Amino acid sequence: MKIGFIIVLALIASGFAAHLLLADPGAVVIDFRGYRVEMSVPVLVFLTLALFATIWLLRKIIIAPRRIGEAAGRYRSARSGQKMTRGMIAVAEGNFAKGERMLARAASTSDSPLFNYLQAARAAHLQGRDERRDEWLRLAYSEIPEAANAILLTQSEFQLDRGQHEQALATLRRLDENSKDHAHALALMGRLYYKLQDWPSLQKILPRVKKSTQVKPETLALWEVRTHEVELQQADDEESISAAWKAVPKKLKSNMALLEAYYTGLLRADLHPRAEKELVAALNVDWRGPLVRIFGLVRGANDSKQLKRAENWLGKHSEDPDLLLTAARLCLRNELWGKARSYLETVISLRPTPEAYQEYGTLLNQMGDTDAAAEAYREGLGMVAGNNLPALAHTPGK
Repeated sequence: MKIGFIIVLALIASGFAAHLLLADPGAVVIDFRGYRVEMSVPVLVFLTLALFATIWLLRKIIIAPRRIGEAAGRYRSARSGQKMTRGMIAVAEGNFAKGERMLARAASTSDSPLFNYLQAARAAHLQGRDERRDEWLRLAYSEIPEAANAILLTQSEFQLDRGQHEQALATLRRLDENSKDHAHALALMGRLYYKLQDWPSLQKILPRVKKSTQVKPETLALWEVRTHEVELQQADDEESISAAWKAVPKKLKSNMALLEAYYTGLLRADLHPRAEKELVAALNVDWRGPLVRIFGLVRGANDSKQLKRAENWLGKHSEDPDLLLTAARLCLRNELWGKARSYLETVISLRPTPEAYQEYGTLLNQMGDTDAAAEAYREGLGMVAGNNLPALAHTPGK
């Protein structure tokens, strides 16, 4: 509509100008260094227009090759995009070999060859062609070196998917060298270290992993607890146990898994007096079943005094199965068989466990009641196995 309006105006203006010029064409005289040129105004207008037309035509001729090249490029790009789309469709439909070929052919003319190479590598990976997969990744790296991080991450994910943990770890470490504190790479490394149970390495990168948002807080907490727990479990003398416990953050010192690892470490290092003292202090502040059970394993300086303390606690926690089991163990140590039996039978009535049945069977054997002992062992083994085991055969006279 606008173009038509302009053409109409141009025709009207041209007609008006032609009328004026035909009525009086006028004259133009150009005098330059002794040369004199005379012409009418219409001729001057015509020559001027012819000059502008010539310049416009020359410009079009000059830029024509570039325009043709751009058009050809757009055509190739469009064709490449179509091939890439068909390749992606083929991969999505499960035709991985065809998809890989189409994606690879489109890479040379694609505006984003990285995507083609990565998708071709994925198609090869899905076919189990690891060597070809790695070749596409190598080509991607050689042609687009600035995308090294994306390529290494993709390669590590392929390796993890294939269960190639050591190769994936090497790839991630290379990425970590290239790009320190890369959030996703650190998250993958953390998961891999946890899977491989490489606790020292996991503990080493934890401070850096915490700075990113790639790992959920609950997963970070699990990793942190586990690394400290293993360190406590591996400590075998007073100095190493103390150092490991000191390294535990204050917010985790109430974690039950770490407390159990710490106190059992003290017992393992034969630091029973220290364990007894610290357990008593801890239980007076916060009564916790697992710590009560560990107290029953402590060999204090005075067995009778230790039993008395446990029985004093029974005044407030008379139906606590953990405390009753601990009291029974201390009675066994003090050779109070009848009392130990009473405590163990109460424990089994409240909360039967393999541990309680084991202690009960040991006591019954000690008292000469082998039939009842065999039954106790059978019940305990049945709980461990998750099914009812046949009764143990009893040989008369034994």
